[in-house]
Amino acid sequence: MPHAPAGTGPRRRTLLAAAALAPLAAAGCTEQDGTRANGPQAPPKDALIMVIRHAEHPYAGATGEDAEGNEDPGFLAGRGWRRAAELPRLFPPGRRGSLPRPAAVFAAGGKAHAAPAHSRQTVEALAKALGTPVRSEFAIGAETALAHSVLAAPAPVLVCWERAGIPRLVRALGAHQVRGVPAAWPDRHDLVWTFTRTRGVWSFRELPQHLLPGDA
Repeated sequence: MPHAPAGTGPRRRTLLAAAALAPLAAAGCTEQDGTRANGPQAPPKDALIMVIRHAEHPYAGATGEDAEGNEDPGFLAGRGWRRAAELPRLFPPGRRGSLPRPAAVFAAGGKAHAAPAHSRQTVEALAKALGTPVRSEFAIGAETALAHSVLAAPAPVLVCWERAGIPRLVRALGAHQVRGVPAAWPDRHDLVWTFTRTRGVWSFRELPQHLLPGDA
Protein backbone atom coordinates (compact mmCIF):
# COMPACT_ATOMS: atom_id res chain seq x y z
CA MET A 1 0.00 0.00 0.00
CA PRO A 2 1.62 3.38 -1.02
CA HIS A 3 2.43 5.82 1.73
CA ALA A 4 1.02 9.39 1.64
CA PRO A 5 3.66 12.01 0.82
CA ALA A 6 5.19 13.77 3.78
CA GLY A 7 3.25 16.84 4.91
CA THR A 8 -0.16 15.70 3.63
CA GLY A 9 -3.17 14.20 5.29
CA PRO A 10 -5.77 15.43 7.82
CA ARG A 11 -3.29 17.20 10.10
CA ARG A 12 -1.80 19.27 7.26
CA ARG A 13 -5.26 20.18 5.96
CA THR A 14 -6.23 21.32 9.47
CA LEU A 15 -3.15 23.53 9.70
CA LEU A 16 -3.84 25.09 6.28
CA ALA A 17 -7.45 25.81 7.21
CA ALA A 18 -6.34 27.44 10.45
CA ALA A 19 -3.86 29.62 8.57
CA ALA A 20 -6.55 30.71 6.09
CA LEU A 21 -8.87 31.74 8.93
CA ALA A 22 -6.20 33.64 10.85
CA PRO A 23 -6.71 36.99 9.01
CA LEU A 24 -10.46 36.78 9.64
CA ALA A 25 -9.91 36.08 13.31
CA ALA A 26 -7.48 38.99 13.54
CA ALA A 27 -10.10 41.27 12.01
CA GLY A 28 -12.71 40.09 14.50
CA CYS A 29 -14.73 38.23 11.84
CA THR A 30 -16.21 34.76 11.62
CA GLU A 31 -16.13 32.50 8.57
CA GLN A 32 -19.87 31.95 8.71
CA ASP A 33 -21.14 35.52 8.45
CA GLY A 34 -18.11 37.80 7.88
CA THR A 35 -19.37 40.20 10.56
CA ARG A 36 -17.44 41.78 13.40
CA ALA A 37 -17.22 39.51 16.43
CA ASN A 38 -18.14 42.42 18.67
CA GLY A 39 -21.40 43.05 16.76
CA PRO A 40 -22.50 45.54 14.05
CA GLN A 41 -21.28 49.10 14.27
CA ALA A 42 -23.74 51.78 15.33
CA PRO A 43 -25.04 54.01 12.51
CA PRO A 44 -23.70 57.56 12.31
CA LYS A 45 -25.48 60.15 14.41
CA ASP A 46 -28.55 61.90 13.06
CA ALA A 47 -27.96 65.22 11.30
CA LEU A 48 -29.88 68.15 9.82
CA ILE A 49 -27.92 70.35 7.43
CA MET A 50 -29.33 73.32 5.53
CA VAL A 51 -27.37 74.70 2.58
CA ILE A 52 -27.86 78.07 0.90
CA ARG A 53 -25.98 79.93 -1.78
CA HIS A 54 -24.61 83.35 -0.87
CA ALA A 55 -26.89 86.30 -1.66
CA GLU A 56 -26.74 88.22 -4.92
CA HIS A 57 -23.28 89.50 -5.81
CA PRO A 58 -22.29 92.04 -8.47
CA TYR A 59 -22.49 90.77 -12.02
CA ALA A 60 -19.73 91.33 -14.55
CA GLY A 61 -19.12 95.03 -15.03
CA ALA A 62 -20.96 95.97 -11.81
CA THR A 63 -19.73 96.63 -8.28
CA GLY A 64 -21.09 95.85 -4.85
CA GLU A 65 -21.57 98.19 -1.93
CA ASP A 66 -19.90 98.24 1.47
CA ALA A 67 -21.70 99.24 4.67
CA GLU A 68 -21.17 102.94 3.90
CA GLY A 69 -22.54 102.64 0.37
CA ASN A 70 -19.14 102.81 -1.32
CA GLU A 71 -18.70 100.74 -4.46
CA ASP A 72 -16.57 97.64 -3.92
CA PRO A 73 -16.57 94.40 -5.99
CA GLY A 74 -15.82 92.37 -2.85
CA PHE A 75 -19.24 93.13 -1.38
CA LEU A 76 -22.78 92.00 -2.14
CA ALA A 77 -25.00 93.84 -4.58
CA GLY A 78 -27.87 95.94 -3.22
CA ARG A 79 -30.35 93.09 -3.63
CA GLY A 80 -27.92 90.75 -1.91
CA TRP A 81 -27.74 93.02 1.15
CA ARG A 82 -31.54 93.13 1.27
CA ARG A 83 -31.66 89.32 1.18
CA ALA A 84 -29.07 89.09 3.95
CA ALA A 85 -31.12 91.48 6.09
CA GLU A 86 -34.27 89.38 5.56
CA LEU A 87 -32.61 86.01 6.11
CA PRO A 88 -33.47 85.84 9.85
CA ARG A 89 -37.15 85.66 8.85
CA LEU A 90 -36.51 82.16 7.49
CA PHE A 91 -35.72 80.94 11.00
CA PRO A 92 -38.23 82.46 13.42
CA PRO A 93 -38.10 81.55 17.11
CA GLY A 94 -40.14 78.60 18.27
CA ARG A 95 -41.89 76.34 15.80
CA ARG A 96 -43.52 79.01 13.65
CA GLY A 97 -41.38 78.39 10.58
CA SER A 98 -40.85 75.47 8.24
CA LEU A 99 -37.10 75.58 8.95
CA PRO A 100 -35.47 75.08 12.36
CA ARG A 101 -33.21 77.73 13.83
CA PRO A 102 -29.56 76.83 13.20
CA ALA A 103 -27.36 75.93 16.15
CA ALA A 104 -24.21 76.45 14.05
CA VAL A 105 -23.53 78.64 11.00
CA PHE A 106 -20.72 78.05 8.48
CA ALA A 107 -19.68 80.32 5.60
CA ALA A 108 -16.96 80.14 2.97
CA GLY A 109 -13.78 81.84 4.11
CA GLY A 110 -10.36 80.45 4.91
CA LYS A 111 -7.15 82.04 6.12
CA ALA A 112 -6.20 83.46 2.74
CA HIS A 113 -9.57 85.14 2.17
CA ALA A 114 -8.73 85.12 -1.52
CA ALA A 115 -12.36 84.86 -2.60
CA PRO A 116 -14.88 87.66 -1.98
CA ALA A 117 -16.58 87.47 1.41
CA HIS A 118 -20.08 87.14 -0.06
CA SER A 119 -20.94 84.04 1.99
CA ARG A 120 -19.93 85.61 5.30
CA GLN A 121 -21.74 88.83 4.44
CA THR A 122 -24.89 86.84 3.67
CA VAL A 123 -25.16 85.24 7.11
CA GLU A 124 -23.74 87.92 9.41
CA ALA A 125 -27.13 89.44 10.27
CA LEU A 126 -28.62 85.98 10.83
CA ALA A 127 -25.74 84.88 13.06
CA LYS A 128 -26.14 88.05 15.13
CA ALA A 129 -29.85 87.35 15.54
CA LEU A 130 -29.09 83.78 16.56
CA GLY A 131 -26.32 84.81 18.95
CA THR A 132 -23.84 82.41 17.36
CA PRO A 133 -20.54 83.09 15.58
CA VAL A 134 -20.00 82.53 11.87
CA ARG A 135 -17.50 79.72 11.33
CA SER A 136 -15.49 80.70 8.25
CA GLU A 137 -12.26 78.76 8.67
CA PHE A 138 -12.82 76.71 5.50
CA ALA A 139 -12.05 78.00 2.00
CA ILE A 140 -13.69 77.02 -1.27
CA GLY A 141 -12.14 73.69 -2.25
CA ALA A 142 -11.95 72.43 1.35
CA GLU A 143 -15.41 70.85 1.26
CA THR A 144 -14.21 67.51 2.66
CA ALA A 145 -12.84 69.13 5.81
CA LEU A 146 -15.94 71.32 5.99
CA ALA A 147 -18.20 68.26 5.86
CA HIS A 148 -16.38 66.66 8.80
CA SER A 149 -16.83 69.77 10.93
CA VAL A 150 -20.45 70.24 9.86
CA LEU A 151 -21.32 66.68 10.86
CA ALA A 152 -19.55 67.12 14.20
CA ALA A 153 -21.28 70.43 14.99
CA PRO A 154 -24.52 70.65 16.97
CA ALA A 155 -27.57 70.33 14.73
CA PRO A 156 -29.26 71.96 12.97
CA VAL A 157 -26.44 73.41 10.86
CA LEU A 158 -26.65 76.12 8.20
CA VAL A 159 -23.95 76.33 5.52
CA CYS A 160 -23.69 79.34 3.19
CA TRP A 161 -21.39 78.48 0.28
CA GLU A 162 -20.35 79.28 -3.25
CA ARG A 163 -22.40 77.75 -6.04
CA ALA A 164 -19.58 75.70 -7.60
CA GLY A 165 -18.55 74.17 -4.28
CA ILE A 166 -21.99 73.04 -3.09
CA PRO A 167 -22.02 69.77 -5.11
CA ARG A 168 -18.60 68.91 -3.66
CA LEU A 169 -19.95 69.52 -0.16
CA VAL A 170 -22.97 67.30 -0.82
CA ARG A 171 -20.67 64.54 -2.06
CA ALA A 172 -18.40 64.91 0.98
CA LEU A 173 -21.43 64.54 3.24
CA GLY A 174 -22.31 61.29 1.46
CA ALA A 175 -25.72 62.61 0.35
CA HIS A 176 -25.08 63.02 -3.38
CA GLN A 177 -26.93 59.85 -4.41
CA VAL A 178 -30.13 60.71 -2.58
CA ARG A 179 -33.15 60.83 -4.86
CA GLY A 180 -33.97 64.35 -6.01
CA VAL A 181 -30.61 65.98 -5.30
CA PRO A 182 -29.63 68.08 -8.36
CA ALA A 183 -26.18 67.54 -9.84
CA ALA A 184 -25.50 71.29 -9.63
CA TRP A 185 -26.91 74.29 -7.82
CA PRO A 186 -29.22 76.22 -10.16
CA ASP A 187 -28.57 79.84 -11.10
CA ARG A 188 -30.63 81.10 -8.17
CA HIS A 189 -30.04 82.69 -4.77
CA ASP A 190 -33.48 82.02 -3.24
CA LEU A 191 -33.33 78.32 -2.33
CA VAL A 192 -32.59 76.21 0.73
CA TRP A 193 -31.42 72.61 0.39
CA THR A 194 -32.06 70.53 3.49
CA PHE A 195 -30.34 67.21 4.14
CA THR A 196 -31.63 65.08 7.00
CA ARG A 197 -29.83 61.94 8.17
CA THR A 198 -31.93 59.57 10.28
CA ARG A 199 -30.48 56.25 11.44
CA GLY A 200 -27.78 56.56 8.80
CA VAL A 201 -30.14 57.30 5.87
CA TRP A 202 -30.17 60.68 4.11
CA SER A 203 -33.27 62.47 2.78
CA PHE A 204 -33.45 65.72 0.79
CA ARG A 205 -35.81 68.68 0.35
CA GLU A 206 -35.53 71.87 -1.67
CA LEU A 207 -37.43 74.86 -0.26
CA PRO A 208 -37.93 78.40 -1.60
CA GLN A 209 -36.89 81.36 0.54
CA HIS A 210 -39.64 83.78 -0.55
CA LEU A 211 -37.82 86.67 1.08
CA LEU A 212 -37.74 89.30 -1.68
CA PRO A 213 -40.04 90.36 -4.53
CA GLY A 214 -39.16 88.28 -7.57
CA ASP A 215 -38.20 85.18 -5.61
CA ALA A 216 -39.73 82.14 -7.32
